[in-house]
Amino acid sequence: MDVKQIYEAAILIVDDQQTNVALAEKMLKAEGYKNILTTTDSRCVVDLYKFHKPDLILLDLNMPNMDGFQVMTELKKIESNTYLSIMVLTAYTDRTIRVKALEHGAKDFLTKPFDRLEVLTRIKNMLEIRLLHNEVIDYNKSLEEKVEERTRQLKRTQLEIIRRLGRASEYRDNETGNHIIRMSQFCEVVARRAGLSNDHSELILHASPMHDVGKIGIPDSVLLKPAKLDPDEFEIMKTHTTKGAEILDNHDSEIMNLARTIALTHHEKWDGSGYPNGVSGEAIPIEGRIVAICDVFDALTSKRPYKKAWTVDEAVAEIKKNSGTHFDANLVEVFIKHLDEILKIKESYEDV
Repeated sequence: MDVKQIYEAAILIVDDQQTNVALAEKMLKAEGYKNILTTTDSRCVVDLYKFHKPDLILLDLNMPNMDGFQVMTELKKIESNTYLSIMVLTAYTDRTIRVKALEHGAKDFLTKPFDRLEVLTRIKNMLEIRLLHNEVIDYNKSLEEKVEERTRQLKRTQLEIIRRLGRASEYRDNETGNHIIRMSQFCEVVARRAGLSNDHSELILHASPMHDVGKIGIPDSVLLKPAKLDPDEFEIMKTHTTKGAEILDNHDSEIMNLARTIALTHHEKWDGSGYPNGVSGEAIPIEGRIVAICDVFDALTSKRPYKKAWTVDEAVAEIKKNSGTHFDANLVEVFIKHLDEILKIKESYEDV
């Protein structure tokens, strides 16, 4: 440790006797300490500490108004998680008093009358401990900040990979990247308005772009066929749900697990007539039910090489018609109730 740091440390002297304060201050200044604060009124200690944050307090025990024990009690209230460096100044040699002082937060004692060499040695030792403690705190804080920044970087990277993986599947299907942006933001709105937590809704926002990632594994002859698929081709197309789940499987991150769930279940229907597993009702995870509505709405209202865009009214009518069969009726109600929010998103990310 730099010796200069020790002599620049802030020291607060608290004693109701001005002669004792003057003696201690003179001794410290002669030794080279530069930042010395003093008070003879113990009621001022807490405010002085809050403002100056001294590295060491030399504290008398026997004082009017507030004794040293009361001062230490008040200081502990405002510095419960910090190394509070207090050296008690006392004429008492009674063991009971010393134990009581330690219990109240004292770290060391100086017995009056003072021995100069002992005073300076003990003060230097306590300041070294205090400053080393501060260095550890600063290091830990810096380390935490680096870990947090690294975590943020990893999350940004993960989300970017997810977004690009989602776009890769959309490009194979003659859809635009804006489709997954719109659809995922629709999903977040519905999730929040349906009462899901902010964290859960944000997870759906980031996981839903991978709902069709399994299309990467569908042959072009099926995926890009301009005409209606025959039954065999449709069976192949349906496998994009299980292929997507396989692609996203065996990962321990929350977002990847949710993305897998969405990929597998977003074509299930409320009445059990969907695919791949024909589950029904609330057995379909709510994330899959939300994506089902939002994906269909955006697909219907978007122009594609093989179809014209439906109007919003036409798409809403179609969703209402399938409420309770294809879609969860409660979520359809939430979607319709907050359609204005949905349409603002749609306008912000129109295809060009």
